[in-house]
Amino acid sequence: MKKLTLIFIIPATICFAEATIKPDRIIPYKETPQGELRLHIFNPNKHAAKDQRAAIVFFFGGGWTGGSASQFYPQSNYLNERGMVAICPEYRTQKSHSTDPRACVMDAKSAMRWVRIHANELGIDPNRIAAGGGSAGGHLAAATAVLTEYSEPDEDPSVSCVPKALVLFNPVFDNSEKGYGYERVKEYWQKISPMHNLKNGTPPTVIFLGTKDKHIPIATAKEYKQLMEAKGNRCDLHLYPDQTHGFFNNAKYKETVAEMDKFLTSLGWLDQKNTPKKKAKIKAQ
Repeated sequence: MKKLTLIFIIPATICFAEATIKPDRIIPYKETPQGELRLHIFNPNKHAAKDQRAAIVFFFGGGWTGGSASQFYPQSNYLNERGMVAICPEYRTQKSHSTDPRACVMDAKSAMRWVRIHANELGIDPNRIAAGGGSAGGHLAAATAVLTEYSEPDEDPSVSCVPKALVLFNPVFDNSEKGYGYERVKEYWQKISPMHNLKNGTPPTVIFLGTKDKHIPIATAKEYKQLMEAKGNRCDLHLYPDQTHGFFNNAKYKETVAEMDKFLTSLGWLDQKNTPKKKAKIKAQ
């Protein structure tokens, strides 16, 4: 394994860690008019195609405008140390591909379908694939679970893009006029806003949000939780006092990873006996 072991780390070293951690494989999953898109895959030690491991697909944030698949390398490395396969997809953005948020959703759905179709090759249990992400990446994760629109016309609709669980870090899940990104999606906001497409059977969800997030109000997160639970769905909400947008990358990385672990363990996806006992430290350079 050519990766840096990362369990709990000093917040100031996150950027260094992200640059140092490397995926085990980077493979193409989709060809678009704007170019090839790839999956950055993290495998547990001694992983084999015959394995049937739980997996998570992490979508990076960046307002559908920019960003990098490396954003969730630290969380991916943590979870693969815990026995899960973690995957960080590339997807089209405005800056790199001159596309709008609908293309982002299409790519997210394509990534989920590709992973499920190739589960046997990847050593993944197709019935235990979660989606996660931060900010606009959280929107994409939620979108794969609840939106009926924005699938590629040449993809097999019988292959579900719906994850079995959601791990959302300060997610953009309200695209209405009072939510985030309305001006960019106002012509189709009702079709692309996860909050306005919730249904019975939406996957169990955990949400992490700072109380001083200028993009995602606390009231919105509480309303999302209320709507989820009114439809019989599990929705765990963790609020972090005085934290701003993107806090999970640095200030509260350790705390949010610990709660993510508890959530996935509660689903039976992580073996509690394998919880790392020692903290790994990264030496700053």
